[in-house]
This record gives sequence, C-alpha cells and structure tokens, in this order.
Amino acid sequence: MTTVKTIIRDAPVEVCRPWLRYDLRHDAWTSLARAAATEGQVLLALWADTMKVHALFLDHADLTIVAVSTSAADGWYPALSPVLPAASLFERMIHDLWGHRAAGATDMRGWLDHGAWLLSHPMATRPGPPVQPDEPHHIDPDDAMILPLGPIWGPLDEAAHLRLALDGPWILQAEVRLGFTHKGTLALMQGKSPRIAARFAARLSGDATVAHSVAFARATEAAMEIQAPPRAVALRIAMMEIERVAGHLDTLGEVARLAEAPVARSQCGLLRETLLRASDTAFGHRLMMDCVVRGGVAADIATPGPHAILRALGDIASQLPGIRRLHDAPSLSSRLVGVGRAGGALAASLGVGGVAGRASGVAFDSRNGFMPEYSRFAPRVAVRHDGDAAARQHLRIFEIEESLRLIGAALGDLPDGPVTVALAPVSGEGIGCAESVRGTVWHWLRLDHGQIAAVFPADPGWGLWKLAERVLEHAVADDIDLIRASLALPASGMDL
Repeated sequence: MTTVKTIIRDAPVEVCRPWLRYDLRHDAWTSLARAAATEGQVLLALWADTMKVHALFLDHADLTIVAVSTSAADGWYPALSPVLPAASLFERMIHDLWGHRAAGATDMRGWLDHGAWLLSHPMATRPGPPVQPDEPHHIDPDDAMILPLGPIWGPLDEAAHLRLALDGPWILQAEVRLGFTHKGTLALMQGKSPRIAARFAARLSGDATVAHSVAFARATEAAMEIQAPPRAVALRIAMMEIERVAGHLDTLGEVARLAEAPVARSQCGLLRETLLRASDTAFGHRLMMDCVVRGGVAADIATPGPHAILRALGDIASQLPGIRRLHDAPSLSSRLVGVGRAGGALAASLGVGGVAGRASGVAFDSRNGFMPEYSRFAPRVAVRHDGDAAARQHLRIFEIEESLRLIGAALGDLPDGPVTVALAPVSGEGIGCAESVRGTVWHWLRLDHGQIAAVFPADPGWGLWKLAERVLEHAVADDIDLIRASLALPASGMDL
C-alpha cells in the first residue's frame, strides 16, 4: 500500500530544520497528495520559489510535519487541488507571483493580481508584461439573485469581496476574492537580513503581529541552529498570550455587537483597551510590534511592566464570569446557536485550526507538540463539536482564561539572563510556527550567507476563507456579518 511514509522514504532529502524536506518527482508528488487525502493528512501551506514548488503537510495522528518539493523548472507542476481542496487558493497565488501553472488545477483565476500590476509574475526570474486577469467570478446562476459585498466593509475591517447567489433569503453559493491589500511582502523580504525582514513579517497582520514575528524568528533560528535565551522565550510566551487575549476579546465584542448584546460588547472593549495599555507600559507598543526579533526579543520588559500586565489580567479574570453568563443567557445564545455551523471533517480537510477548528472537533494546537517552550506550562486545549457561533464564543472565553494562567506563569517565573543572542551570517533553511488568535502561523525561509534567498509566511486565513465559503452556503443572508465575525476572518495575512 502506498502511503506518505513510503513515498518519502526513498526520496532525496534537503536539509531543513527542524523537519527535513523531501524532493519528489512529479508522479511521486501526485501520489503523495492522494495518500495524504486518504490518510487524513492536512495541507498546511503550498508555496514556490523560482524553480520549485513546496508543500507542508500535518499528520494529526502522529503529530508530525512533512515538507516536500517538486520541480517547476518548466513552468508547471502537478496540481494538488483535485484531491486536496485546500490547495486551490495557494495554486492561484503561486501562478500570480511566480508564473508556475498547476496542471489540472480546479481553479486558475487570478488571486492577488487584479490586473493593476505593472508586471505579471513579479517573483519570477523574468517577470512578464501586465496581463488581463481572468473572469474573477464563477457564480452566475440564471435563476438566482447575485449580491456583491465588499471589498470595503467598514473603516477598520479588512478588505474582502464576497459574491453571493441568493434564493430569497437563502445563500446558494458564496465566493470570496482577496488581494486588495497586496503589499509585495515576499519581494520586500527577499535579499535582506532577517533583522530587517522581521519588520515586514510583523506587519503581515496587525492582530497577529507577535505570532508572525515569533514564527519568523523561530524559522530563522532553526535555519541558523541557535536558540533564544530562556528569558526571551518566557517573554515571547507572555506576548503571544497577551495578543491572543486581546484578539479574543475583540472578536467576542464584535460578535456581541452584531448579536445586539451591547453590555457584552462594551465589557470586552473596555477590557481589551486595559490590556493594550498594559502592553504599552511593559513592551513599549500596544500591539507589541517589532518586540520579537531573531535570537530573542528586542528589549527586556520594563520595570513596571509585570505589575501593569498582572493588574490588567486581574480585571479581565474578574469580569469573565459575567461575560460567560451573558453568552449563556437566552437573549444572546439564541442568536448564536446554529449560526455558521462548520462540520469537523470539512474543517480538518481545509487545515483549519484555532478556535474555528477546535469548535468543530479538530483538536490541534501547535503549542502542544511543535512549540517545546510551552512544555513546562502544559497549555490546556478545549474542543467542542457544535461547530457554530455559540461554540466558538464559549471556546474564546475558555482560551482567555487559559491564556491568563499562562501569562501569569511566564511572568511569575522569569529566568534571569540576556534577552537576545548574536547571530552569524550563515546559510540554512528553517521552518517555524506560532499559535495565533486564529490558528497556527507557519513561516519557511532559506538563508544564503545571512541573507534571505526565499521566504513564505502561511497565515491561518488560507483555510478560514475556504471554510467560510462552505459555511455561508445555505445560510441566511441576514447572518452574513455574524458568520464573518464569528469565524474572525483575516485578509491582510493572505494578501502578502
């Protein structure tokens, strides 16, 4: 029987840390995709460089990572999307940036390139002239009303275009288009030192700036075979968990607003602001942007920082029971139960983690298994199977409680010592991850004498938006905003 393990067993190996990368022929690449689908392995990311296409898989059963590559030297590679639907958006992104075509792909419309670029395929060795993008929409049934929404939703919302086919109040089909805030991040990072490139990683997604910074730093440290000092590791944990609490409070408040629960909304907003002010006192920035660097953290925590943070955590802990009671009350729970339900098999097949995945029964958290710095704190992970907005809200409340415990433990036992180590300009390849408020962030990079030769960050949004398309099908049009908020859909991290 052909399995993922038998396919990679005899494949050439490329040195990548902490997981080796296997170089596959086109036929083995296709066979591995089929085997992964059969075995329930999850596609976490798919990306490219000028000559190859790379993929990252997760085996939930063994909790192992498999990194593989195949050639795209002739401008094409075998598509994964016919057997792995999660690959579809990645394949469209690869074609827009590098020009590699996925042979047999289920969808090859533009993703990032909306026809406004001065050059096509800007990451290719030889970029081409501008191209007229393909028809951006597939949905056009004759007997349904088409409702276009976005890309502008509000002054602070991320840009995303939804195209819906409606039959009365019911949504028959949903289709998303992103790329409106494309920043050219990969080109900006390429050729720079990790110290400079870290600033671009930190700006991929504002509410996951710490998670992206940590994942990028861990990938760099893996490539260089060094470790951050213990004190820096503890401060990173505190910052990651503070960011998760702030993000969960923001989503709790937004969902409460849309469900017409103003008391819960105001409580969450006030608590989030209290925590952000404490973060500014402790780390010099409300969002802790640029506070994590390769080799450690940019600066030690300020002297009044621990007290300010612990005081904010106390305020949050004292009000969480009341927020939970509000969510259990019929006035709010009746608005959330059954809304935006996502099945566990669907969420798992799309690689959805975080609250959206765990509320659907996907018991995966990268802090347990892939982030050894968390081992002494033993993060507790709760799983539900309802898969609806109510389940996601209750999990967010639980995760806030758990993050409060982890922050207190990390700050209460801060090791002495330096907060950064010097890095030599070496060559290497590494993969790093971090658990963000929406799920796991993955970063891959290849260094050439201390400079970034190639890089790719995978945001949780790649799976969440595919899930949203499916969840919106057969939903009521009046629940669109509530479903979007409940899934906490990001855009900036995918727009690269």
